[in-house]
Parts: sequence; C-alpha cells; structure tokens
Amino acid sequence: MFGLGTTELIIILVIIVILFGSTRLPQIGKGIGEAIKNFKKSSSAVDEIDVTPEKKAEGSEASKESKS
Repeated sequence: MFGLGTTELIIILVIIVILFGSTRLPQIGKGIGEAIKNFKKSSSAVDEIDVTPEKKAEGSEASKESKS
C-alpha cells in the first residue's frame, strides 16, 4: 500500500494519536464518515432545486410592463 510497511503505518498511527488525542479521534472519524455519506447522497440524488432561468417571449414581457 503506497510502499508503506506495517512499521511505518504504526508510527504514523502513533503520531496521529499523539497529535489529536484518543478522545478526539472518534469525533474526527464520525465527521469524515458523515461527509462521505452526504457527498455520495448528493452526487447520486436528483437536483431538488432547478435554477435554470425560464425563457420568456419578448412580446409578453413588453406587454406586462406597459400594463403595470
């Protein structure tokens, strides 16, 4: 895996635990998991809001302005 052996992975894990602390790691993991879940959900879901502008005829627009 990326040229890393088990010794290197253990050293990286120990450094991460020292930096973040053992109580903060579950919170970080939960946040990353929720972010991935939301990203997958939003990328596969159909857009709920359609932001494309409607095409209006120029004649109907002018007649609405003159009536107002």
